[in-house]
Amino acid sequence: MARGGAWASSAAVVLWWMAAGAGAVWLEIAPSGTKCVAEEIRSNLVVIGDYSVLYEHHQVHPTVSVKVTSPFGDTVHKKEKVSVDQFAFTTSEAGNYLACFTVDGDNKGLVVKLSLDWKIGIAAKDWDSVAKKEKLEGVELELVKLDATVQAIHQNLLLLRTKESEMRDVSEKTNARISWLSMMSLSVCILVSVLQLAHLKRYFRKKKLI
Repeated sequence: MARGGAWASSAAVVLWWMAAGAGAVWLEIAPSGTKCVAEEIRSNLVVIGDYSVLYEHHQVHPTVSVKVTSPFGDTVHKKEKVSVDQFAFTTSEAGNYLACFTVDGDNKGLVVKLSLDWKIGIAAKDWDSVAKKEKLEGVELELVKLDATVQAIHQNLLLLRTKESEMRDVSEKTNARISWLSMMSLSVCILVSVLQLAHLKRYFRKKKLI
């Protein structure tokens, strides 16, 4: 029973990790520089990002400007001169969402270290509120989490299948175009060779060499 429970817990952790996506990253932004982090996210998912600047010098509190854009270039979050903040939004389209951090003008001479924690989908869900609202606790709450995780993994698999199909279509179209181009190139080479041969025959006959 102990082994079975440990295996179930490990499996739950793996499923949760596969479905949650993203995670905490550390960025080091050079003076007068900008660092961007891209994350590919499906549509209709809740995204929460917590970011904070690490103070290495007690007398200096560097700040950054933050801009998060959607795959189509729409700004979903923008802040200036902040050291600790959070962005939260629901994705309207699928694709790469870009979060860019720029050192503010007052701190151009500093190398700024920043922590960014992405939470996407079920990882961004407020399970405490869900537990209170649905009156869930213990095993029931864990089962609800696992059900949400399985659904998220299923959606990820469907997305991967769609991408695989799209990539296969692109590959087939590319191969067809390459084959057509190869045949056309071969035809042009044969035509040029025939024309050259005919020209040489006329030339040699004109010179009475053949």
